[in-house]
Amino acid sequence: MTVLRIGNASGFYGDRFDALREMLTGGDLDVLTGDYLAELTMLILARDRLKDPAAGYARTFPRQLEDTLGLAHERGVRIVTNAGGLNPAGLADAVRELAGRLGIPVRVAHVEGDDLTAAHPGSLAAHAYLGGFGTAAALRAGADIVVTGRVTDAALVSGPAAAHFGWGPADHDRLAGAVVAGHVLECGTQATGGNYAFFREGDVRRPGFPLAEIHADGSSVITKHPGTGGFVDVGTVTAQLLYETGGARYAGPDVTARLDTVRLSQEAPDRVRIEGVRGEAPPPALKVGVNRLGGFRNEVAFVLTGLDIEAKAALVREQMGDVLAKAPPAEVRWELVRTDRPDAETEETASALLRLVVRDPDQAVVGRPLTAAAVELALAGYPGFHVLAPPGKGSPYGVFEEAYVPQGDVGHVAVLDDGRRVAVAPPEDTRPLRPLGEPALPAPLPPGPVRRAPLGLVAGARSGDKGGNANVGVWARTEDAWRWLAHELTAERFRELVPEARPLPVTRHILPNLRALNFVVEGILGAGAAAQARFDPQAKALGEWLRSRHLDIPEALL
Repeated sequence: MTVLRIGNASGFYGDRFDALREMLTGGDLDVLTGDYLAELTMLILARDRLKDPAAGYARTFPRQLEDTLGLAHERGVRIVTNAGGLNPAGLADAVRELAGRLGIPVRVAHVEGDDLTAAHPGSLAAHAYLGGFGTAAALRAGADIVVTGRVTDAALVSGPAAAHFGWGPADHDRLAGAVVAGHVLECGTQATGGNYAFFREGDVRRPGFPLAEIHADGSSVITKHPGTGGFVDVGTVTAQLLYETGGARYAGPDVTARLDTVRLSQEAPDRVRIEGVRGEAPPPALKVGVNRLGGFRNEVAFVLTGLDIEAKAALVREQMGDVLAKAPPAEVRWELVRTDRPDAETEETASALLRLVVRDPDQAVVGRPLTAAAVELALAGYPGFHVLAPPGKGSPYGVFEEAYVPQGDVGHVAVLDDGRRVAVAPPEDTRPLRPLGEPALPAPLPPGPVRRAPLGLVAGARSGDKGGNANVGVWARTEDAWRWLAHELTAERFRELVPEARPLPVTRHILPNLRALNFVVEGILGAGAAAQARFDPQAKALGEWLRSRHLDIPEALL
């Protein structure tokens, strides 16, 4: 087989339940992957495991297999998933039990070695990001289903590709090509029009899930099953390539992929070719995601309607201030959200929200006192007093930290269906990760008339979270727009357009092949998504906010 067809049926824990069946019945596949893990998901699974030591994996996955395991077996489609989460052995056993009950002969393997929780006292979960060679070892040994824990999202694709084509750790360019394809597939329908800046250009009411046709040289074509919704074009693939990335060197456990070498072309409708990807030896250390309990938070949103919004907000803050001063929480945040408008035709559009968020290591500090104080204002507050919901007793929140361990310190193992254990050696060739020098910019556009207009008229964007940092990838759709964007949207201009980034480190990375800029904003998400430090805790809409901001744009581009 010269082409390996790898599909995706899940981009997160909670994705479309029927996707497994849709992908198995919609067209030809060799391997079907499912990505269930994210930084926040690991914390959710850790809390599940606290309640039940046998838990810790994505419980939806066995339910999805109930009526699809037979289909996969009949069609000879192998399944690779990280739904094992914190307990891959437990999920592998659950799949074996299901297969036995259904009378379907499948061999189930799992990958382990990522769990480093014991080495991080006080953590709920600490897991190294493993590469794809454990999965490759399991597939080479004949596994029909491979369950992993915390591997990199792209490893779900690079592992099967390495097994199929016989790649080894030194095949850096080929591995890098598969990693890039895996990064495009990992978030499911984000590659087929979901969450896409220019979503109006296709029917995205129910996008089909993506698949990659991977070749022996590491090049690939991103596409989807015929007749499914959504669309695949250079823009949808570019958007996903920029998602949750940093500089031009995209580091992983098996290889560092050079995103500045990626070349995209529209081969046909719904078919985008990825080629030219160069790879380098991976870093000597593995990233470890450490999830801890950060404390407890509580929130109340006061609804302020009609006139005197600022004065009403000031009154609430003064009335609540006495209570907050008696037992001050470690963190108190007030935010006035002006969703109101003058002479509004509905009460809702005449109203603003005043949000109070408190955090403290002690649940009692953010619980009863706050609840009582907010409720007691019901008849003694500003005119029209009401809240969206009364505050509760305070809920726990998590924090995410990154740590690093030498690759050789992690026992990466493939556990086969018969119990045999295959150790996966760390890469012999490694290379410390260093940023690339800044590439040359294109020639600027000649001067001409400009018009004040939103950035999004000439550029797309996609944003996401990595721990406490956010990235915003911005790309131009034409060469002239790129010539303007590359010179106009500097890190300084980004800070002007995104005021909350002004006190924070902002790094701009330039990717000329993609006509793209990638901005990394350090610390904007506080201690990570689980800490809910801002209105949009995972920065999912940060790129769309940036696109809505107005600049002086050359009229020739409009």
